[in-house]
Amino acid sequence: MTEAKKVIKRPRGKARVVEGKCIACGARCESSCPVQAIEMTDAGEPAVLSDKCIGCVKCVKVCPAQALEMFFTPEELKILDEISKQSGAAELEEELDPEAKALAEKLATYRGVWVFVEQTEGEVAKVSWELIGKGRELADTLGVKLSALVIGEHVEPICLEAFCYGADQAYLVDGVQFRHYRTEAYLKALCRLIATYRPEIILMGATGMGRDLAGAVATVVGTGLTADCTGLAIDDKRNLMQTRPAFGGNIMATIMCDKFRPQMATVRPHVMQMGERVEERHGAIIRVTCPVREEEMLTRVLAIIRDKNEGHVDVAGAEFIVSGGRGMMGKENFALLHQLAEQLGGVVGASRSAVDAGWMPHERQVGQTGKTVRPKIYIACGISGAIQHLVGMQDSDLIIAINRDKDAPIFEVAHYGIVGDLFEVVPAITQRLRSLKQRPQGAERECVNG
Repeated sequence: MTEAKKVIKRPRGKARVVEGKCIACGARCESSCPVQAIEMTDAGEPAVLSDKCIGCVKCVKVCPAQALEMFFTPEELKILDEISKQSGAAELEEELDPEAKALAEKLATYRGVWVFVEQTEGEVAKVSWELIGKGRELADTLGVKLSALVIGEHVEPICLEAFCYGADQAYLVDGVQFRHYRTEAYLKALCRLIATYRPEIILMGATGMGRDLAGAVATVVGTGLTADCTGLAIDDKRNLMQTRPAFGGNIMATIMCDKFRPQMATVRPHVMQMGERVEERHGAIIRVTCPVREEEMLTRVLAIIRDKNEGHVDVAGAEFIVSGGRGMMGKENFALLHQLAEQLGGVVGASRSAVDAGWMPHERQVGQTGKTVRPKIYIACGISGAIQHLVGMQDSDLIIAINRDKDAPIFEVAHYGIVGDLFEVVPAITQRLRSLKQRPQGAERECVNG
C-alpha cells in the first residue's frame, strides 16, 4: 500500500488597503467584489470588511494604482511556504493542461499596442493624441512597441506628428480610396493589417468614426470590444483591464478579454492625459498597400455638408464651463449660469440630476454618463459632487465650487470653495466681471501701481 498524500489547503488571505496609493478611480474595486466585502468611504476610498472577505483577489487585480494587496497571517505564510516546497501535483497538472498551453501559445503570437489615429481631411481628432499618451504607458508596461495606425490620402505628415507624441512606428495606408472615411474601405485596410502584424491591443477614440470602425473590426476579426472606456491598465497576465461605467454610471465595471486577440477598446475624449509633444522624436514608417478598389465599394462620398447648427455647444472642448446641479432648483434659474458663462466666454454644463430633471439637454451633461471635460476653469454651482460627476471633471485646471452644504463632496476636489447661496454668489461674480470689462484700458494697471 502507498501512503496517501496529505492535502494541504491553500490559505487565501484577506485583501487590505495600501495607505496613500488609492486614486479614487470610481469604486471599480467595490463593484468587482462578489461578496460585498468592500465599502467606499466619503472620500471615495475603499474599506475592506475582513470578516466578509474571501480572498478571491478580484479587487487587487482590477486596481490600476496597486492600492490593494493580499495580507496573510504568519501561520498562513508558513503553509504557503510548505506548499511551494512540495510543488503540489494539482498545480503541475494545471501547468501541463494542453488546452491552456495551446491558448497561451496562440496569445503569445500577438504583440504590440496600436492606436488608430483618426483624421478628417488631414485634421487629427485630439483624442488620438490622448490615446498615444496612454498607449505609450501600456506599451512600456508590456515591453513592446507603440504603433500609430494612419489611414487616408496624403497623410504621411500625421505619422511624423504621431512620433512627436510618443509612437515608435506608424503603419501608413495611403490611397485615394481612403480620402474620406467609409466603413468598408477602412475595415478592409485594418483587418489586413491585423492579420499581417497581429497586435495585442488596439485603441480608438469613442467618436462617431471610432465607434463605427471598432465595432465592425471586432465583428470581422472575432474578438472582444469594450466601448467608452474611462480607464486602462495591464494585469499580470498581459490582459488589458478596460474600465467603463455600467448600470447607468452607478458602478464601474472592469472588463478583460483574456482568450481572444487583439484586445480592443474605445476611449472617451478628454479622459486620458495627453503626453508631452517632443519635436525631436522620430520613428519608422511602415507603408502598407491595401487592394481596395473603388468599384467594390457600396458607398460613395458625393459631398460633405458642414454642420451649421449654431445651437450646438461643444462642452467637452470648452475652456470655461459653468455647471449647474440639483441646487439650481429649476430650469429657469440656469439663466444665471448663462449670464456668467457669457462674461467668461464659456459654456454652461450640467450634472446628471439636472439633465434627468429636464433642465438642460443631455449634450450638456458632464460626468461618467455624459462628457468628460478638462477646461481651464470649471465652476460647479449647486452640485453636491457624486463620484460619477467628479470623475468627469476632476482633471480641470481650476475648480471653483459654490454650495450651501459645507460638507458637500465637491469641495474635496475644488481648488476654491464658496459656502453660500448660489443665487447670491453667482450674480455677484457676474456683476464683478462686467464692471471689470467696463473699465477703461489701463485702469487695472493704474490701480495695481497705486
